[in-house]
This record gives sequence, C-alpha cells and structure tokens, in this order.
Amino acid sequence: MKKFLKIQAASSKPKYEQIIEGILAAIESGTLKRGQQLPSIAELADEQHLAKATVARSYDTLCEKGILMARHGKGFYVSKTSVKTPLNIFLLFDTFNQYKEILYRSFREALPAAAQCSIFFHHYNREVFDNLISDSAGKYTHYVIVPHFEEGISATLGRIPPEKLLVLDQYVPRLHARASNIYQPFEKDVLTALAAAKEDIRKYNRLHVILGRSHFQYIPSGILSGFRKFVKKEQIAHSIESDLLEDRITQGDAYLIFSDGDMIGFVKYAQARKLKIGRDIGMISYDDTPLKGVLLNGVSVISTDFQHMGKAAANAIVNREIVRIENPGSFIKRRTL
Repeated sequence: MKKFLKIQAASSKPKYEQIIEGILAAIESGTLKRGQQLPSIAELADEQHLAKATVARSYDTLCEKGILMARHGKGFYVSKTSVKTPLNIFLLFDTFNQYKEILYRSFREALPAAAQCSIFFHHYNREVFDNLISDSAGKYTHYVIVPHFEEGISATLGRIPPEKLLVLDQYVPRLHARASNIYQPFEKDVLTALAAAKEDIRKYNRLHVILGRSHFQYIPSGILSGFRKFVKKEQIAHSIESDLLEDRITQGDAYLIFSDGDMIGFVKYAQARKLKIGRDIGMISYDDTPLKGVLLNGVSVISTDFQHMGKAAANAIVNREIVRIENPGSFIKRRTL
C-alpha cells in the first residue's frame, strides 16, 4: 500500500477522501487488481499514521459502492475494477474566436462521448478570472485554463489541485510539478516563422507590426521580443504600431497584423487604393483560421497548431498524464506575402 497511497497531511481534503481517491487511482492504474487483498484497517492506520476510524470510514464507503468487499475474519478485497469517474471538465478560456473554436472542437472530439464540459470566459478581466476559479473549486474532475495575463497567476491556479490542472496556450514558469502545461513558445515560434519568411519579407521596404487595441486580442510579450530579435539580426527596417491608421499604410511595405478586424480594414484600404496584396503591399496575419485559408486566395500566417493543442490536452486528461509540451507552430506561406 505504501507504493501508491500517499496521504497529504497539509491538504485541505479530508484524509478519508484521500484514502478513497488513492485506492480508486490504484485500481484504475492496475496496481490493485480484482480479488487483491488490502491491508487491514489497523495495518493501514499504523502505516499512514491515521486513526482507525478514518480508515474504516474509507473502506466502508468503498464497500457501499461495491468497489471493495469485506470477508468476515479475512479482511477487505477489491471486487470491482470498473471505477473510472466520468469526466466533468471546467474550461476557462480568455475569449472565443475562430481559432479558439478550432481548439475547443479538437479538444471535445478527442474526449469520450460521456465527458461533460462547462466553458467560461474571463475576457482578460483578472477579477473575473479569479472569481470563476474560486467558485468552481471542488466541482469538477479537471480544470483546463487559458489565462493570458502578464502578471503572476500562480496563487490563483494554486486553488486547483495540481493533478487536476492543465494550463493551455500560455507557459507558466512556476506551475506546480504535478500540473500540466501545453503552451506556445511565442518568442521561439515568431523567430522561426519570420526566418522561414525572410526572403519574402525582404521584397518589401519595411516590416510593420500592428498591435491593435481590441480588448479581445491578447498579444504576449514573447511575440514582440521575437520580432525585435529577428529584425535586429536581419537588419530589417521596421516599426511597431498601436493602431492600423490608413494614412500610415505605405505601398512597398509589409504588415504583421493581429486583429481580424484590422486585417479586414487593411484589405478594404488596399482594395480602395487598388494595391494588390502580395505584390504592392504585404500582409501576414497571426493565428490561422479556415477563413484565412480562402480570403484573397490565402492569407500568409504565423500560427500554432490549435487542433494539435486540443487533441493533446484531451489525451493528457483521458490518460491521466502530467505533460509539459511546446505546441508546434509554423509559418504558412500563401498569396499575401
């Protein structure tokens, strides 16, 4: 029993519940098999420094559920190995847009049909983020969080049992060792993507980044640091602009645009001036969507693989794995550059 049952004395969870969860986890993993005898109440109490009444309560609960059976004078035995708890997943996204829909659909399709998902949005409001996590405590089997805040979130995430936590999209450096993280290495992805697009970028006089000021568009600092490292290394004329201003769009330049609204505005402006995007003026968008695959016969993008991220997240939950994964990203060359 010592090999797979570990009672956390400092945990707020009652010890009898920890025993129950430990036994269920051991049965699910195959460590405890059907017909196998468990330590006696006295043995387990002594081994884990617990009161006998605590162990007895755990065993009795599992007997009531039919998972254990008691044989008079002989002890307790595993009677049932089909003990998986139905998945009930709390999803907290930053916002909902086309590429988050791709992520969500991929995640949902890779889960068992019986899994339940409840989805919430914080829209970059830190108070909403903290309150939603606090209010959800103890109600779900797993918590999948897309934070996207530059300030520290470790204390808030610490309210979730680490083995039930999976943080998506954003790397969290001080995440608990037993929590999972599938993230975009933003700086690395931007450097790699722009390097792949280097020869096409050099056809233009300058490369501009258009940040946009939408409350529903988060731009991690790693993207900008990757951009700055690239233009410095390649000695490319550049600028970083807060807004897309029509009077500052210049023929012969290329633009890296984050907001879909800015992208549409850019296309309308180019068409009004009879500028051919991909020849007279260049455009790269961030985060791929099905629309960008057909708009203007294809918009060049820097993007992570959101389908891969969703599937990897679901697999980690289903297989009860702790993962730390850099999600793959790439530059997709199309007609606009």
